[in-house]
Amino acid sequence: MTRAIVMQVSTSGGGVPKRAVAEARLQADGLVGDGWDHPNIHGGRKQAALVVTVEGIEELTALGFLLYPGALGENLTTRGLDRRTIRIGQRYRAGEAVLEITKIRCPCSTLDVYGRSIQAAMYDARTQAGDPRSPTWGLSGFYAAVVEPGIVRAGEPIELISE
Repeated sequence: MTRAIVMQVSTSGGGVPKRAVAEARLQADGLVGDGWDHPNIHGGRKQAALVVTVEGIEELTALGFLLYPGALGENLTTRGLDRRTIRIGQRYRAGEAVLEITKIRCPCSTLDVYGRSIQAAMYDARTQAGDPRSPTWGLSGFYAAVVEPGIVRAGEPIELISE
C-alpha cells in the first residue's frame, strides 16, 4: 500500500491560485496566513481547510484544464488518497493536525479562469446529491474542520484515523 502524503501546503491572500508554503499552522478557523476573497462563502470552522488530491488534478489536466497543485484554491494537495473513498465525517491526521471532512466543495465561477466547463467536469448532479459513486466525486475537493490544531508540512503523511 502506498503511503499518502501532503504533497503541498498552500495559502493566499484570497482567490486562486494558492501558492506553496513549506509549512503552515492549521487552527480552528483555517491555515495561518491564508485568506478568502469571499469570507461569507468560504472559510469558517466547518470549512477551515480545502483538501484536493493531486490525482484528481491530474484527471482534470488530462481533460485539457491547465491545473497544478494550488490552482483550485486548495490548502492541502495530497498524493496517495483515493478521492472516491473520502467520506463526510472521516478524520485524517495531517502532520500534527487532525481534520474532519465536513462537506464536498461546490465549485464556483472563480474557477472559470481555467475553462468555462471546469465546474461541470468536476461536479455533476450525482455529486451534488451526495452520491460517492459519481465519477466526479471529490474532483472539486473536500472541506474539513480542524479537530486538533497543529503544523502541517509538505511531505508529511496524511492518514485516515477514523470513519
